Amino acid sequence: MTVPKIMLIDDDPDILKIGTLSLTGIARWQVATASSGKEAIHLAPQEEPDLIVLDTSMPDMDGLTVMAKLREAPVLKKVPIIFSSTHVEAGEEDFYKSKGASGLIAKPFNPETLAQDLLDKAAGN
Repeated sequence: MTVPKIMLIDDDPDILKIGTLSLTGIARWQVATASSGKEAIHLAPQEEPDLIVLDTSMPDMDGLTVMAKLREAPVLKKVPIIFSSTHVEAGEEDFYKSKGASGLIAKPFNPETLAQDLLDKAAGN
């Protein structure tokens, strides 16, 4: 089985660190990170991730704008994108799904369940 490559995009260095440690240490996945929308738009097509976890709100641009720009790259058109937010409200996941995302997860992540949570969201659960 091929080891999944995940791209974490978040302006909070602690979230990137927790996510990376969880996914590389517990799940043994490959992880690439970006700390801004601009960096993500530049790096993601080169990294060719199997799944993207994208912060809903960053200083340089919002998550929906980043997702739209990422989708312009042919290698990223069908890559599942799961949004992450510190404030998840009722109906918010449906909103992001209606915009083309695979789901929404709350931050901070639970390091022990993050990999399974992402797999569940990518599968539409």
